[in-house]
Amino acid sequence: MLHRGLTFKLSVLLACIGVLASGATGYYAYRANRTMLVNEAQHSLQTSTELLGQRIAVSIDDVAADVLVLATLPSSVSVAQTDDGIGPNPGRERLAQVYSSFMLHHPEYLQVRLITQQHHGLELIRFDRDSDGLVRVEGNDLQEKAQFPYVFETLAFSPGRIYTSPISVNHEYGTHAAQGRPTLRLGTPIADARGTVVGVVVLDVDLAGMLRRLQSDLPSDYQVYLANEWGDFLVHPDPSKTFGFDRGRRVLMQDSFPITKPLFEQHRNDALVHGLTGSCEVAGHVLAFVRRPFGGSEGNRFIVLGLAKPLEDVLAGANQLGTRIIRMVLVFSALSVLLAILFARALTKPLHLLAHAATHLFAEHAMHTLPLRRTDEIGVLARCFERLRREIRAQMDALHSKQSELVHLASHDALTGLPNRMLFMQKLQSAIEEAKFRGEGLAVLFVDLDRFKQINDQFGHSVGDKVLVAVARRLQDVLYAGDVVARLGGDEFIVLIEGPRAAEVTPAIAAVILEALNETLTIDGNSMTVGASIGISEFPHDSGNAEELLLNADAAMYAAKSGGRCAYLRYRDLLAMRRDEQAEQARELARAQLAQARAAQDAIEGREPEPTA
Repeated sequence: MLHRGLTFKLSVLLACIGVLASGATGYYAYRANRTMLVNEAQHSLQTSTELLGQRIAVSIDDVAADVLVLATLPSSVSVAQTDDGIGPNPGRERLAQVYSSFMLHHPEYLQVRLITQQHHGLELIRFDRDSDGLVRVEGNDLQEKAQFPYVFETLAFSPGRIYTSPISVNHEYGTHAAQGRPTLRLGTPIADARGTVVGVVVLDVDLAGMLRRLQSDLPSDYQVYLANEWGDFLVHPDPSKTFGFDRGRRVLMQDSFPITKPLFEQHRNDALVHGLTGSCEVAGHVLAFVRRPFGGSEGNRFIVLGLAKPLEDVLAGANQLGTRIIRMVLVFSALSVLLAILFARALTKPLHLLAHAATHLFAEHAMHTLPLRRTDEIGVLARCFERLRREIRAQMDALHSKQSELVHLASHDALTGLPNRMLFMQKLQSAIEEAKFRGEGLAVLFVDLDRFKQINDQFGHSVGDKVLVAVARRLQDVLYAGDVVARLGGDEFIVLIEGPRAAEVTPAIAAVILEALNETLTIDGNSMTVGASIGISEFPHDSGNAEELLLNADAAMYAAKSGGRCAYLRYRDLLAMRRDEQAEQARELARAQLAQARAAQDAIEGREPEPTA
């Protein structure tokens, strides 16, 4: 009776556990599926939003490239430099044909203009887009535009820079089809051969048309939101909320969706939200927002782009799954009752203890409950469990130790223990990102030993290896704790100097390194001097890229070595030297050409050539 009572109680207990487990699993599966679908929808929306934002930025970059092409046309320079806008000019007419062809092939452009710096920013060439096609504005209809920011700010730019205007509604007088349309203006200076800015080229882009073209391949149930850098809606499912700033009633994205406020404060680049959180602003939708800069670094322009999808569409699959889960829970509950009766008859307390120990192999409290002192088969099995646990733990400890050693070897030089090239490039890239964030500089010193090959050939590779170890130790001794020194391979070392002190103390550090490496080394009773040549490249002056910084430092090192060993050279000084050499060559060539011209003139006039100095 006692045995039957225990079996019955255990059967009921296991059956209840099975039913509860089935119900909990079903409920968790349903909730997890809802969460998974929402997360997948968010991820999909975020990806689509980022792609759409990237396409917008690329489209704007394409417009910037077109503006640069028009500004660098030789005819654009000559017309802007010499044309006064009065009377016919063949050069202006040829350039006008180019502009006309350009507008015909780019239907998204509303207006193209060439504006001179003289005559108060007078338009020399202007084409507008009208409902009937292109309209060329001529004569007295050409306007002075010097008072507009896209003219006077662009005129202050250096050649090659792009002005990007805020996104606004076009209200300029006489703009034909562009009147009242959301417009983005891009301009760039026109410079003569001396680099003097003589005019600007301005392109007006139909923002609405560009967005319609970019949205054409989005799913039909997606809703699009777009705001400028101040939060004004430029695109909204409700047209009454768009361009409120143009109608005296501003509707801001950060007010409609508070989660986007960090995007406008530039604390974050993306934001995700869905209706399951219970927020009334996003009820019934899944939304993703991203901040996307455009127009390069000019004016810190950016847009905030958002995509939304109805939550009902996202959770349609979860509702169907819920019905199936209910059926599965009922079936598994019935199976749980049947299995509970079967297992209850077979289970015993010692086996339960062993099972508990098996599922908690590394828990000390589980091992303490094992019947280790029993002499029967259960005791033997318990002792086997204990030995197995100890062996597995020892093997795992050894595995962790080996793994740590392999990780270290993969990122450090085996001979000197210094970071290798891979780890150094990672540290350099991280340092560049940190320097950009903090607005600081850094320097890279490429150190190449001058007499290492002679030492290696004279004393052998074993002494050469000891020399490399000694050089590494000396570099570590003369550098600060925060500086990074690495071995690239052979007799090449590289040093990274970070922080605000980089620009001021880098030459001094290079001098200290040269002095330290010029000191005599004593290896196995042999005295020798290694010496070194150092090339220096600096961020951001020489480059903003890790690979280019390393290459520039390498080039400066080779120049220092060719100019005389045991010296250092900065990459900026190397460029200055090259420019001076090129200038001297140009002067010599000019003198030679002048002498030839004089000799030719003398020959024509029958005079004796003048003696050259």
